[in-house]
Amino acid sequence: MNKILLLLSAAACTLLACKQSGDKDKGQSPAAEAAFDNKDYHTQSNADSVKGTHLFLDIEVSFDAKTITGSALWDIENPYKKGQIIFDTKDLVIDSVFLDGVTKAAYTLGKPDSVLGTALNVTIKPENKSVKIYYHTTDKATALQWLAPEQTFGKQHPFLYTQSESIHARTWIPVQDGPGVRYTYDAKVTVPKGLMALMSATNPQQKAADGVYTFHMDKPIPAYLMALAVGDIGFKSIDDRTGIYAEPSILAKAYNEFTDVGKMVHTAEELYGPYRWGRYDILVLPSGFPIGGMENPKLTFCTPTILAGDKSLVNLIAHELAHNWSGNLVTNHTWNDFWLNEGFTMYFERRITEAMQGKSYTDMQWELGYQDLVATMEDLKDKPEDTHLRLNLKGRNPDDGLTDIAYEKGAHLLKLIELTVGRAKMDTFLTQYFNDNAFKTMNTKDFIEYLNKHLLDQNPDWKMKININEWVYSAGIPKSCPRADMERFAKVDSVAKKFTTGTKAAALPAAQWSTYEWMHFLRQMVASNINLEQMKDLDQVYHLTQTQNSEKADLWYLLSIKTKYTPAYPAMRSFLYVTGREKFLQPLYKEMMKTAEGKQMASEIYILARPNYHPLTQKVVDEIVK
Repeated sequence: MNKILLLLSAAACTLLACKQSGDKDKGQSPAAEAAFDNKDYHTQSNADSVKGTHLFLDIEVSFDAKTITGSALWDIENPYKKGQIIFDTKDLVIDSVFLDGVTKAAYTLGKPDSVLGTALNVTIKPENKSVKIYYHTTDKATALQWLAPEQTFGKQHPFLYTQSESIHARTWIPVQDGPGVRYTYDAKVTVPKGLMALMSATNPQQKAADGVYTFHMDKPIPAYLMALAVGDIGFKSIDDRTGIYAEPSILAKAYNEFTDVGKMVHTAEELYGPYRWGRYDILVLPSGFPIGGMENPKLTFCTPTILAGDKSLVNLIAHELAHNWSGNLVTNHTWNDFWLNEGFTMYFERRITEAMQGKSYTDMQWELGYQDLVATMEDLKDKPEDTHLRLNLKGRNPDDGLTDIAYEKGAHLLKLIELTVGRAKMDTFLTQYFNDNAFKTMNTKDFIEYLNKHLLDQNPDWKMKININEWVYSAGIPKSCPRADMERFAKVDSVAKKFTTGTKAAALPAAQWSTYEWMHFLRQMVASNINLEQMKDLDQVYHLTQTQNSEKADLWYLLSIKTKYTPAYPAMRSFLYVTGREKFLQPLYKEMMKTAEGKQMASEIYILARPNYHPLTQKVVDEIVK
């Protein structure tokens, strides 16, 4: 999943030093070894003893009732002859349960937990081979966003999509909902005629006349990769294994943005081995989608905010594509090990980008990511334990761990390993890692042991230099954290200094800047004290208020709020009304809430914008706009 938070940093941010820890010659310090707990505390299921191995989902989607109704038929394995199988549910209504398709089962519901939901305990016998659960969803399902026609691009038909990560699949399917539990699935989905249904599985490329669609996923996946979308959707092929799904009104625009995706898949394969999921397609969702992208197998869900018209934001797709190796193929065993998904994926994304765009371009990504990491460290300064790579989320919502620590600290660790052992050895190691652990899970302790055995044991000096315990089990940013070449950003720094000290915008060599150079420049402007005349000058020359690039727009609007540059306010309002991407919303609403005038503006905007936001985003912004 692409980074959820965009936390702005300034040059004055102070690096947080990290305490040294542990024995540098071993994979894990004695203290970490003693504290290590591999139990998944975010599932109430008993999948470690009785497991659902294959799901047949038969559901009907009703936009009138805003419900999903149907059944989940689970093939089960019960090697220990247990008398009960436990599923995760949250805010689901269980109508009935049957064993082996004929016998009505006894079941109980556990005590509701605000984070984990309600355990569904089904009584079984050792000889039972399947459990079929009839159920329907409720309006509390955090995985579901039901959009009215006016909230879509086409404005004619409703739309539904799911977002199951991290533990939201249990709000639309009774499932053993842990990243360490994998299963295959088939599905039959009935939707209103004229609409298309898509899943994280084999997908149709045309609408079914009767509104009935069937799906098949033959690779075992965890519940957080279950995905469903229903709407007025069209398809356009890129090549023989890649294509674009989107609403008809934006399909051509989306296609033009993603014409290089087929090449991107080949580039990824050249780095770390074959793509193992068959097709790689992309679904562009309506604007309320809360994150950049979601790596659902076979079908990446992505935000329309990357449709900049010039392919400048398509690196997000490189990230979601990379997840098909790091995350989908080799999955974090628990949410405490989330960095094994996202840190690897961020590193892989930048390797894909470097192969396609060059080193100087990718160096800018690394530096912006480092700035994000510094800012996140500052944001978490009162929670230093949350800046460890290996987290302890017991008793907490696993969404608390979805920060730039997993993404950027994890990626920079892998970059350090690459710089220490050499790129050739690093690539050989990662290819072997993906092959050896394909369709399996990995925890932090086992990864360190694997890393030592297959790479670092070759040279004790490598272990000393990397000191992986410092990265994984301690707070802050290690002093050994690598920094990218600042060649292009050094030039931007010079331009920024000239502008803040009086040079006119027309004299700046910024017309040919990439998105990343503009982001670096605008971040510095946010940290500076430029005045309204300088804002007006920038806008007249570079038309930033009208930019179609969402990354530039978000920073420009943030700067406009700070400087009270009111000519940008109408465009900012429009941006907030239609854009549901959480990383863009948080900084803007937070900045508005710093002044009495801003609070009133934030309240006025949010009243109108809130219905377009995903339930999870609503919860976040509700806390900001009080």
